[in-house]
Amino acid sequence: MKKAVISTGGKQYVVSEGDELNVELLKDAKKTASFDVLLLVEDGKTSVGTPLVKNAKVQASVLAADEQQEKVSSIRYKPKKRVRTVKGHRQRQSRIKITKITK
Repeated sequence: MKKAVISTGGKQYVVSEGDELNVELLKDAKKTASFDVLLLVEDGKTSVGTPLVKNAKVQASVLAADEQQEKVSSIRYKPKKRVRTVKGHRQRQSRIKITKITK
C-alpha cells in the first residue's frame, strides 16, 4: 500500500489511496487537485524528498469545494471593568478524496 505525506494549507497530511479528508480551502480547485509529495512509502521503501520527491504526485478529486467547520467562540471577560466580548469564527475548508499516488 502506498502512503504519501503532502502539504497544503500550511499543514501536512499522511494519505493513501481512497482516503477522504478535509483540508484548508482550495481556491482554484475545480473537480481535481494535484499535490506535491514530501515523503513516499511504497512496498517498504521510503523516499524522502529534499524538499520534494522527484516525479511524485498525488491526484485528488474535490468532493465539496467550500464548506465551513463548526463555529469556534472566544470570550474576553474582565470582572468589574464592564468588558465582555464574544467573537466567533468558522474556518472554510474543502473536502477531497485521494484517487491516485504516482511516482
